[in-house]
Amino acid sequence: MRVVIAGAVRRPGGVEVAPRFSAMTADFLGKDFFMGSENGRGFFERLKSGLAKTRRLLTANVDDLLLGERKIDENLFEELEATLIGADVGPAFTYEMIERLREQLKRKELQQPDLIRKTLRDGMLEILRKNESGAPLPADPPHTIMVVGVNGTGKTTTIGKMAHRYRQEGKTVMVVAADTFRAAAIEQLEVWSRRVGAILIKQRAEADPSAVVFDAVQSAKAGRAEIVIVDTAGRLHTKTNLMEELKKMKRIFGRELPGAPREVLLVLDATTGQNAVVQARMFREDIGVTGIILTKLDGTSKGGVVIRIAKELGLPIRFIGIGEGIEDLRPFNASEFVDALFEREAA
Repeated sequence: MRVVIAGAVRRPGGVEVAPRFSAMTADFLGKDFFMGSENGRGFFERLKSGLAKTRRLLTANVDDLLLGERKIDENLFEELEATLIGADVGPAFTYEMIERLREQLKRKELQQPDLIRKTLRDGMLEILRKNESGAPLPADPPHTIMVVGVNGTGKTTTIGKMAHRYRQEGKTVMVVAADTFRAAAIEQLEVWSRRVGAILIKQRAEADPSAVVFDAVQSAKAGRAEIVIVDTAGRLHTKTNLMEELKKMKRIFGRELPGAPREVLLVLDATTGQNAVVQARMFREDIGVTGIILTKLDGTSKGGVVIRIAKELGLPIRFIGIGEGIEDLRPFNASEFVDALFEREAA
């Protein structure tokens, strides 16, 4: 077992310097890793900026439908239905909203087109609030988290940002490099652990991931960390043998530390739209996902998938990522998300 107590390097005189990185790792992390959050802008402003593409596809298109003295009738509802489906909010939410609007029209409660906008906004907020639970910590540490997902979703980077958040809260954090298939993943996690001051548990590349988890549990049981976050290899949800390996890691976790892992968080790439829902359904059925982390919301027009995941799967959305900066991963807040989504574009 390799245990690294990570943190900044001190030179004589007490001057802190950043740890050394390979050129490959520096390129992978990007300049925002070193600069922190985006020029100090408030998170809500960054959230609005990050959701700009989704806002243009969803709420701006709805506004276009309602321009002028548009008659509220079935033709409008059909166009609205197509707009919502095209924005990746999913058929279940779309049909529920259209039926709600029809009922309002029958009761003569839909006299102004702008009331349609309000109904949609209220409907989204209602569904998202049911799945808004933040990232609660148990009273009895360690809090154990397994992070899973397919390749390319940003699991390792997300773990680094999670570790940073918990360190900012004064928690001792252990990150576990159980993605042993990629040597680069171990290096990336080592860089992150040094950057944020976390304990790193690792073995050589191609080691048995379950053995790494076993080592981490023994260290955690000794009281060395309040938060334990396990990185896992990216795997397609359709690959049975790889999913079985995840199940094995989870079993060893629970055998060595009863109740662990307390969270199995699935990292989803928002740019994949409807495919993210397929992934979430499969991972939930196979290994019992307890929450979602949605990344790359800033680079997509498919952010409406947040609503579809909440409506169809009922999985809590723990965190959202809206940029590359170290502060750009935040606990999901339904009101902030909907406010940012329905913010009208400046004229």
